[in-house]
Amino acid sequence: MNKKGQMKIQQMAFMLIAVTLLFVFVGIFFIKIMLSEVNQSAESLEEKNALLTVARLADSPEFSCGSAFGTSKSNCVDFDKVMSLSEISDRYSSFWGVEGINIRRIYPAIEGVCTTENYPDCGEINLFSEEGVGVSNFISLCRKSEQGNVCDVARITVYYGGGDE
Repeated sequence: MNKKGQMKIQQMAFMLIAVTLLFVFVGIFFIKIMLSEVNQSAESLEEKNALLTVARLADSPEFSCGSAFGTSKSNCVDFDKVMSLSEISDRYSSFWGVEGINIRRIYPAIEGVCTTENYPDCGEINLFSEEGVGVSNFISLCRKSEQGNVCDVARITVYYGGGDE
């Protein structure tokens, strides 16, 4: 009779361990799902922040034309300001909270990355790096020249850290 009682106690102990392990695995699965949703939410917020940054970046004092070209223009970027900003962009790397900013001239299409030697006959300015996911918007890229004010069509792209797995 004593062995039968010990066997029942062992069976009960194994069942308790099995039920406990089941609840632990269910708990781990639930936590994994919740963390996945938190990750997706964080990426979504980062993307929304980048979209808002693109929308307001062209009108920020560091980029905007202001009234330098006559009347105040919206979504107008001063090419001269951006060119001088690109030379000291390492000081501004954390100012906007993005991974990188790229401005590419679309019309007239000109190839080449802008430097002080080839300015204004260049087509692209990189501020910081081009890592992460990019969000872009069309802008007017204006500068002063001997012929007067010259405005081109350009695309500003803001890169944020999304997409990293």
